[in-house]
Amino acid sequence: MKLALGTVQFGLPYGVANQLGQIDKDESFEILEYAKANGIDTLDTAISYGESEQRLGQVGVETWQVISKLPVIPESCQDISSWVEESVVGSLERLKISKLSGLLMHQPQQLLGNQGNEIFTALNKLKGQGKVDKIGVSIYSPADLDDLWPKFKFDIVQAPYSIFDRRMATSGWMKTLNKAGTEVHVRSVFLQGLLLMDSVKRPKIFERWKSLWDRWDTWLEEQNLTALEACLGFTLANPDISRVLVGIDSLTQLKEIIAASNSHNITVPDSLVTQDVQLLNPVNWLKQ
Repeated sequence: MKLALGTVQFGLPYGVANQLGQIDKDESFEILEYAKANGIDTLDTAISYGESEQRLGQVGVETWQVISKLPVIPESCQDISSWVEESVVGSLERLKISKLSGLLMHQPQQLLGNQGNEIFTALNKLKGQGKVDKIGVSIYSPADLDDLWPKFKFDIVQAPYSIFDRRMATSGWMKTLNKAGTEVHVRSVFLQGLLLMDSVKRPKIFERWKSLWDRWDTWLEEQNLTALEACLGFTLANPDISRVLVGIDSLTQLKEIIAASNSHNITVPDSLVTQDVQLLNPVNWLKQ
């Protein structure tokens, strides 16, 4: 099972398409129970995801592979090793587990700074202590790897990838990482839900890409596919991808995703690719 469950909505009312707000504790339990029963074994969270780690700990995730992320390390930090270790110990206490399956850096560019080697040493120290199985980075663009990869080798690289955003594949990085034995975990496969939204419900700030949305809607109709089937079929069929992260707002959404995840062998036209980072990177949406 390549699907992995993103849990930011367990701790925050996250996502441009989120209409339901933060998931409550009872539904969190039901979601994890249903996901596990359907073969999903990996959860993705982060220290900066509000109450996410604490909520997961309350629900119980001892039998899960849990991946978390370090926030930005303060520039004033004098003891990198202690800060990183204390951060991870805090995560383990909130999650109520003995070790993380993976630990990613939310701001990997810090590895290129003066304290980069010290940070990487601290991450590897945690592996040696058995507190973390794998270390890696969460990136916004494959270009981030151009400077990182020659200096550091990672067990996991998490990156955006979708029908609209194929930079990880076209840049060659996906195959390079796969050949090196590095797991590729992809997120934003629904572009925070934009790819699944009806055109009338899509926020007006995205109207500047109307021609792209029109091509998307037309192609789906021609192929007799739902947007969910297309997005999942495209990413799950890629042999170079280890995990496909999906974020949900409800148990109903999870059921729909699992039901639609059997769509494979979907050939998607290049006309649905864009390089426009104003659309592909959600950080830029507030600047529109």
